[in-house]
Amino acid sequence: MRLFTPAAAFVAATIFLLQPANAAEKLTLLLDWFVNPDHAPLIIAKEKGIFAKYGLDVELVAPADPSMPPKLVAAGKADLAVSYQPQLHVQVAQGLPLIRIATLVSTPLNSLVVLKNGPIKSIKDLKGKKIGFSVGGFEDALLSAMLNKYGLSLKDVELINVNFSLSPSIVAGKVDAVIGAFRNFELNQMDIVGKPGLAFYPEEEGVPAYDELIVVANKGKIGDKRYSAFLRAIEESVQYLVNHPDEAWTVFIGAHKNLNDELNMRAWRDTMARFALRPAALDRARYVRFAKFLKKQGLIKEVRPVEDYAVELP
Repeated sequence: MRLFTPAAAFVAATIFLLQPANAAEKLTLLLDWFVNPDHAPLIIAKEKGIFAKYGLDVELVAPADPSMPPKLVAAGKADLAVSYQPQLHVQVAQGLPLIRIATLVSTPLNSLVVLKNGPIKSIKDLKGKKIGFSVGGFEDALLSAMLNKYGLSLKDVELINVNFSLSPSIVAGKVDAVIGAFRNFELNQMDIVGKPGLAFYPEEEGVPAYDELIVVANKGKIGDKRYSAFLRAIEESVQYLVNHPDEAWTVFIGAHKNLNDELNMRAWRDTMARFALRPAALDRARYVRFAKFLKKQGLIKEVRPVEDYAVELP
């Protein structure tokens, strides 16, 4: 029997103390846009040390080109990216090896907006009107479905590309409505300048509900153990947000002082109830319904098995 003497214990303890602590594992996550309240679970997880608690050193990167993050993940240039469920269906259909691992915002944010005090009181009143949009494809499909419910089609309206100047275009009278306006931002922006908007919500007008913001990974790297830790951290972050919204706002603007204004404060309030309480959870039937909608709208050719593009990690 080998005796563990006090001297030996001292040497062992000294060696242990001199060893570096396990370094946090680095993880790069590309955002879909500049930092805003939609990203609150990510910002809070980083600033409150929740990522670090789960052994992660997460770098959050705002893209120069918002269209690139999923493509960079598909190419193996980044670990994860914030994206959108509709975009995921289309990009997987195009052959990108992407898979959804988490949901950040679990309800649609997209909406069709008109001036609240204007002449348009119903979607049927849009016949012959000008409608502004930012990104063709999915927004056209949304608008088409919403118009069809009232016996109209895209041929009954004039579509105008306003780039990303949605609320300014309608406030200035350049268009009669805009599609693609986020209800937590554009509506508040319009209200702040004294031109309140009236929103028509896709999920109430014939479009299946979907997850607005999701996190995607490269399908070939789905076994990466960092991802399960990431998901646990995000869930804990959302719990903190829900339990302590005011304190979380203070943490958020402490890290991004340029966002401490009326618009972002309102957006923070309006987004809080839309965060996924169980980010890892996957509603497979919901994804199937939306895939069928996209196929009907001609944006994808087939409804793939959900396992091809979305997963619920342990």
